Amino acid sequence: MQDESALGRAVAMVADLRARCSWDRVQTRETLRPYLIEEVHELDAALASGDAAAIRDEVADVMLHLAWQLVLGQEAGEFTPDAIADDLVAKMRRRHPHLFDLGPEEQWQALKGRERQHDRGALDRLPATLPDLLMAFRLQERAAGVGFDWPDATGPIAKVREELTEVEHELANADTLAHDRLADEIGDLLFAVVNLARKANVQPGAALDRANRKFRTRFEGVERLAKERGVAMASAGLARLDELWDEVKRRERRDERRETS
Repeated sequence: MQDESALGRAVAMVADLRARCSWDRVQTRETLRPYLIEEVHELDAALASGDAAAIRDEVADVMLHLAWQLVLGQEAGEFTPDAIADDLVAKMRRRHPHLFDLGPEEQWQALKGRERQHDRGALDRLPATLPDLLMAFRLQERAAGVGFDWPDATGPIAKVREELTEVEHELANADTLAHDRLADEIGDLLFAVVNLARKANVQPGAALDRANRKFRTRFEGVERLAKERGVAMASAGLARLDELWDEVKRRERRDERRETS
């Protein structure tokens, strides 16, 4: 790929570095994997922040790693950038048949399921290194692709209640509490919550990230209020800290009303 497209220029740059830089020359897929994972996480953080400058920087870093993989594949005689682009175009045409006069519109999961029909099973080729939350989502998504799914969110809601009851039962029997059994029940509860998020068309990872950021902001607000009022958080007690927490939430709502008025 020697064209002047954005990706073509990136590939040309990596090929040039491979020829002239001793560090770049010795890199392999294995040596680059940790950097790729790190860069994807950094891009994800930039996307969450909404910082356009940071997103631009991180997209460039991910693009560099994509160019690396294209160059390494070409050097090994496994594929060319143009062949990869052809594969991508063909896949997107298959997945959007109604846009290319290839057939009627179909549900995404049905299309994906048909593409996987030559694999060993619906769950085949899910990478074991997926984060646990995303793995739960993908497992459920794959199962849904072959019809193993509730029709709406009613089923997952009932399942969440059922699993929560089982967790409560384990905790109530503290005298005979088995840690592994409790871990199993909490795992089942988390899995059910992920399923509920999926049926509600909510990405559980993104929802949890929002909750994490909201908690951090509010807790840091509690810390500021405690410092202003000379409250020692470690000895203040839950009731006093809850009062500060509620005050932070009230201020939050007040600020939101001002912004929308």
